[in-house]
Order: sequence, then structure tokens, then C-alpha cells
Amino acid sequence: MTDASSDGLPRTLGALRVSGWVSRSVKNELRENLIKALERQALQRSSGQVEALFPGVMGYDDTVIPAIVNAVLAGHDMLFLGEKGQGKSRLMRMLGRFLDQWLPYVDMSTVGGSPIHEDPTRPITQRGRAFVAQHGDATPIAWWARADRYAERLAPGTKFADVIGEIDPARLMSGVSMSAEESIAFGLVPRLHRGIFAINELPDLDDLVQVGLFNILEERDVQVRGLPVRFDVDVLVLFSANPTTYNRSGKVIPQLKDRIGSTIQTHYPRQRDMGISIMEQEALTPASGGAKADGMDLGGAYPLIVPRFMKEIIEEMATVARVSKYVDHASGVSARFSISNYRTMLASARRRGVLLGERPSVPRISDLAHARASSTGKLELDLLSSHQLSEGQALDAIMAEAIKRVFGEYVTRHGLDEIAGVFAKGVRLEVGDMVPSAAYEKIVSRVPKVWDKALEANAATDPAVRASCVEFVLAGMWASDLISRAEKHGRVSFET
Repeated sequence: MTDASSDGLPRTLGALRVSGWVSRSVKNELRENLIKALERQALQRSSGQVEALFPGVMGYDDTVIPAIVNAVLAGHDMLFLGEKGQGKSRLMRMLGRFLDQWLPYVDMSTVGGSPIHEDPTRPITQRGRAFVAQHGDATPIAWWARADRYAERLAPGTKFADVIGEIDPARLMSGVSMSAEESIAFGLVPRLHRGIFAINELPDLDDLVQVGLFNILEERDVQVRGLPVRFDVDVLVLFSANPTTYNRSGKVIPQLKDRIGSTIQTHYPRQRDMGISIMEQEALTPASGGAKADGMDLGGAYPLIVPRFMKEIIEEMATVARVSKYVDHASGVSARFSISNYRTMLASARRRGVLLGERPSVPRISDLAHARASSTGKLELDLLSSHQLSEGQALDAIMAEAIKRVFGEYVTRHGLDEIAGVFAKGVRLEVGDMVPSAAYEKIVSRVPKVWDKALEANAATDPAVRASCVEFVLAGMWASDLISRAEKHGRVSFET
């Protein structure tokens, strides 16, 4: 923000002093604002409406969030250690919520500007100190928005000049000394003076850059090419890493590890219900018309009803994948695996609703055939294992195990052998994502016990819900090795 007059914010150093503004380090600023948020929580507990410190972050109330709070109160730089899809980047970005809404800095736009947002009462560059000394209380003040005080960088390909800075040859040619501050083209960290800087995938960072960050954590200053050009940098530094690569010898220099104040260990949802809540929060547009413009809407001209067991199968697929012998456990399975598959399942059901005129549309097992498109690339196969499957085959095995687990929770074993016996006599049932829901009662008329088992999963009378339940029973029996399954041209047939 360059023109704060309409907001009543001081525009000169003299007015800033009169306003009572007090300079604070970025870590003290975060600490004090976090304490205020904790105080509000304490007052709100009696009403039962407690303001979340990290809105939208679920499953971390008793684990990760207390660790972050302690680290902020301790004034620590932090490492977020966890597998992919555990919200590390989101948590780092949300720490900016505890910065002041606006921060004053010396406005040097009249003399060509400055890459550093100088503290009006404690400038750190020679140029900034000279400017304030020259103008005194008339020093112009501009305001830095909270959202602009956070920046992050992905480690692969990041160079020393990107993060710390580099000597600018053009400035040397103009006569500036190499040992002068003016010779440096600053990188992200000094430009984030009085802000927050995050580096993702720390182990992939070049050793030279790690040394530069170590110097910032240790001495809180910047040195470029070993020259005696120094000034104190006030910045909170955050890192993220995968445990496997972070703990591998030689990937992160020991000195840098030692200077990171707190390690925040993230994790995947520990209960399926929590995973489903996260999946729906990220995949769906809020009913109130919130800001998730890219989310799926369950209402509209072609509304959707999602049976509970379909949600559970999608989330259970992620759970199964995380322990699967076909998947590289070191990589992990992101929550985006569930979110993408959930959206794809809903999209397939809505396509059926549009083409067949069904309202509401209800997702079925056959819609999961399209999950290959949204799953590909989200799993890293264990290429060193003795089980050499293609990604598609691994996904099929994961899906079958997820269906089997959820099916066992909904439908009793009693009566399944009788149904399998009917199939053994040569009965063949064909279903699919484009079969009208109204046709399912006729399809299973040859095996009426399937309909009875479908009612165990959900006693709804809506034809679309019943069709979904029928497919759930058939797929559950297939996953339990009671009947066989074949797929051709988008149609799935079940037989012995």
C-alpha cells in the first residue's frame, strides 16, 4: 500500500511516533498476536464457539497445532516434516495470519526506491539510515500489507542469488565498490526483511544455499561471496521436508539442522471419518457459496446424493494405498489422491444425470472406473519390490481391497454364499455407469437376494440410491472372491 491517507494511517515518521506505534521483531509480532488469539479462544470456550487458529485445517488440534503454537511462542524458526499431502505448505502460509495487518516502512520511492522494507525507527542499510537521518520526522512512510510479507520457494533449481543475493556487475561498472551494500542485488530473504520466508523440500537445496541460510539462522545477517557486506535481517525462516530425504545422510548439512528451532511433525488423518471431512471440505463448494470457486456443487440443476459407503470407499483407497506393498511408502499418498478421486466420481455421476435425465444422480462403484484418470501420477510405485504391477493394476488392487473392507462393515456374511451359488449356475449380471437406475431392479431380478443385501447397505427407496447399493453388493462380493468380474466397453459384468 502506497497511499494510506484514506485509511488514517500515519504518512510521516513524526506522525508514526505520535500514533504510539512500537517497532517489534517479526517473531515478537507473531508471538504477541498469537497470544491475543489464544486469549480470545479462552474467552470463547464458555460459549462453545471457539475461533480456529488455523481455519480449515482439520485433524491436527491435538498434535500439530500445539507444536506450532509452542514454536511461535518460543521464537523458533521451524521445519515442517511430513509426507506429501499433509498440509505443510498450507500451515506455513497460514502463519502469516498472525502478522499485523499493516506494517510501516520507509518510503524511498522519491530516490529510486529500496528493495528492503526498512523499519522507520531501525533501518538496517546504510542508505536507509542516511535517508532517515536526512529527513528526520518528515521521513515519508508507506505501509506493507500482511499478505505481501510472506514468500516461499521450491528448493529444486534454487540458486544462491535467488535466496540470498549476488554482486551486480552493472553496479560495479558504475563505480560502486564490491564491499558496498549498493553492489548487491538482493535475493528473496533480505527482501523479506520483517516478514516470513519458506523453502519447500529443503533436502533438495544446494549446499551453498544451505550454508547461506545457516548464516541467516545463526547470525541473522547476509553475506554475499564472503565479502564483509553485512546487515541484520529480521525474518522468520520456515522449511518443509519429507522425512525419508531429510534424514538421509548428506542431504541437509548438520549445522543447518542444528539451528532449526522446532520440527513440526505432520501426519495423515488418523480416522477415516476425519479423512472424509477433509476430502469433502477440499472437494466441495461450501453450501454458503464460499470462496472455493473450483469445488464441486452437490446441488444445482443436476443434484447429487452421495451414499456414505461411497465416501468411505474413496477415503479407504488412500488408506490402503499408504500401506500397499505396491506403493513406495517413502513417498506417501497425498490427500489430493482422495480429493481428486472424489471429484471424478461425482463428475461421472453428474454426467449420467445429464445424459439420462436422472435427478438426483447417485455415484456408483462403476463410476470409480474413471478414478484411474485422477489417480495416475499421485502414486509412486515401489519399483524395488517383487510385485511388478503397472500403475493401473496397482490401482485396481487398491480399489478392490478398499471395497472389501467397507463392504464387510455394511453387509453381513450371512446369505452371501447363497447368492454366490446362484451365480455359479451361470447367472450373469451386467451393470455400468451409463445404465439407467430404473433398470437395476430388473437386472437383479434373476438374483433377488442381491436386492435384499442392497437394503442392508441402505434402505432408501430412490431408484438411483438402490442402483448404487446393488453395485456395492456386487463389487463387495467380487472383492471378497465370491464372484468374478469382467469389464468391457464401459460395462461391468459379474458372474462366477
